[in-house]
Amino acid sequence: MPDSSDGAVVHAAGAVVWRPGAKGLEVALIHRPKYDDWSYPKGKCEPGEHVLATATREVVEETGLRVILGRPLSTSTYQAGPGTKRVSCWAARCVHSVGFVPGGEVDQVAWLSATAARDRLSYQRDIALLDEFLAAPAMSVPFILLRHAEAGRKSRSRSGDLARPLDVRGSADAKLLAALLSCYGPCRVVSSAAERCLGTVRPYAAAIGVPVEAERAFTLPADDPAAFTGPAASIGSAASMGPAASTDPAAGRRRAAGLAAAGEPVLICAHRENLPVLLEAVCRALGAEPPHGAPLAKGAFWVLQSAGGVLISAEQHRLVE
Repeated sequence: MPDSSDGAVVHAAGAVVWRPGAKGLEVALIHRPKYDDWSYPKGKCEPGEHVLATATREVVEETGLRVILGRPLSTSTYQAGPGTKRVSCWAARCVHSVGFVPGGEVDQVAWLSATAARDRLSYQRDIALLDEFLAAPAMSVPFILLRHAEAGRKSRSRSGDLARPLDVRGSADAKLLAALLSCYGPCRVVSSAAERCLGTVRPYAAAIGVPVEAERAFTLPADDPAAFTGPAASIGSAASMGPAASTDPAAGRRRAAGLAAAGEPVLICAHRENLPVLLEAVCRALGAEPPHGAPLAKGAFWVLQSAGGVLISAEQHRLVE
């Protein structure tokens, strides 16, 4: 990661950390003795580190707080010495504390009401970020749409293609994805029945302790033998899959919309061909137009945050940004 001393852009990430308090919402601010200022927990990305990982790591390192990321907030860009600092930021709900240890970088953590936090913050850009945070619901529900990671060469056999596994790179990326997806907390995991999709989400599902639900409605027709009929099953691999539901494209839209309308955290892993359809169906169910963005690369994902059944944010991430 370049240093600001050479005039380059330094990438960093952090969060507006919140919790419900006895008298309303509270925000966590940190005091830095070196600058004698009050701000939000944030810090530089380590070489090769994803901004999502940076945000959650910096929060726990500076405050001892474990958080779940919510909606993204505006990116702050400002001069840092001769260079420029670019800080990505999220609303983040505190789930528990592992214990704060004062140090040379951060010597105090204060939980404050929104009014008190506005008075305490040292920089106008942080006050603007607080106002942005307060302008929408703090609590939100993630709905994640993920394209499977890299797989081996496509087979000419339809049944063979259903069982086509991740390759070496795809398996490594699935482990990286498990850590990144965990930044959004535990989700219900629903996947295409293709092994390349199941393999992509299996590490995340194992990490949070939930089953992977194979859903034929999210499986490409070319991948799914016509003999499969009946309800979807929670399975560990495509080879063990029993009868499944119809692959009618409308069934995928209905299934995705139903999951979105249920208002619970969900992760869907599917394919390049049907993810745009699923994205549109989910957004429509949440009362919004689908967001603009490039088609998902392998291992990339959309995170849609909703509150009260209404879409409030959409962000797209790649494994390497």
